Amino acid sequence: MEDHVERAERARKGSPFLNTAQAAHYIGLSHRTLEKMRTHGTGPRFRKHGRYVRYHIKDLDDWSRGEGRISTSETVKQDQSR
Repeated sequence: MEDHVERAERARKGSPFLNTAQAAHYIGLSHRTLEKMRTHGTGPRFRKHGRYVRYHIKDLDDWSRGEGRISTSETVKQDQSR
């Protein structure tokens, strides 16, 4: 697990783009959950660089801010801009 932390930190310093494992760790999800969210269109924005999926740190932060709630009974809002 520590390896993911170190890789995410190095990536953030050298490049704003993270792979799926790094992005999942950054936002506190498993990489499988992030992959499923990508398939269903419910996760953060991602980009394809050739055959590789990459997440920009700003997109992860924006998505996380948009997921904020004030109550556990609050329903999930559907983002119409996707």
